[in-house]
Amino acid sequence: MMDEKRLAKAILDPPSIFDMPEDVLTDESLTTSQRIEILRRWEYDACEVSVAEDEGMPARNGEVLKQILQALHMLVGDIDTSETPPTKQGGLSREALRRTNRKT
Repeated sequence: MMDEKRLAKAILDPPSIFDMPEDVLTDESLTTSQRIEILRRWEYDACEVSVAEDEGMPARNGEVLKQILQALHMLVGDIDTSETPPTKQGGLSREALRRTNRKT
């Protein structure tokens, strides 16, 4: 199991611990729930970057967001993207990930 301090940092700032979303999947010290939460947070951060790009920040290619969604799909199956908060950033709610056929 991942130590508490490293886990807290991974949840708060996933790229500070993991180079790529796939690294979350392969970290055997994480539970499935921890992987999902880290990827959810990372997805929200990527959505915030997307909003900033819409507002004039220099654009990235969106590849990280695609990788995050692919990693989440591997963990939980189909994702209900209609379950998002009513903010510019959107982000996936926990409900969007629970309604799927979760893989263990």
